[in-house]
Amino acid sequence: MTKQIVIAALTLGAIVLGTNNVHAQNTTATTTVNITLNDVISIDAGSTAIGNTVDFNYVTAADYNSDQTINKANSLKVTSTKNFNVKVKAGGPNFLNGTNLIPVNVLTIKAASASGTMGGTKNTVVLSATDQNLVTNAPLGSALTLNLDYMIPSAKSSSSDILGKPAGTYTQTVTYTATAL
Repeated sequence: MTKQIVIAALTLGAIVLGTNNVHAQNTTATTTVNITLNDVISIDAGSTAIGNTVDFNYVTAADYNSDQTINKANSLKVTSTKNFNVKVKAGGPNFLNGTNLIPVNVLTIKAASASGTMGGTKNTVVLSATDQNLVTNAPLGSALTLNLDYMIPSAKSSSSDILGKPAGTYTQTVTYTATAL
């Protein structure tokens, strides 16, 4: 019986001491959360200017005697943590078909009338092999889109810049560069 009294006393003591320990524990915790930012500027996937082509076809006399415009929706999709500029340039001074040449200045690039979500000042650019501002001081943002019109005016297509050239496909690259301000 003494044994049972000792066990009961120890059990009661453990309960009382255990209850006191519960009251002594912390009831709040504090954690520090850090957010580390880096400046970012990117021409994002989904930009139709990445790996895409713009095809002008001159098949009839009417094609040579009229403006041709090709609209490319979402030509550029830019994410930037700062205001930015977009520049454009050709990979060389001429469209090439073997040794046959058409000067790149036959092509005009400009923001479409429904230009997308990218702000800033939009410029009409007659293409050259030198960087030119297509968009200046565009506000920062995420996945900002720019829809572009590629145009060859009839003044160029009905001139010796294009008329009299051998039939075939003339090719040149166009490079867009987004730069944070």
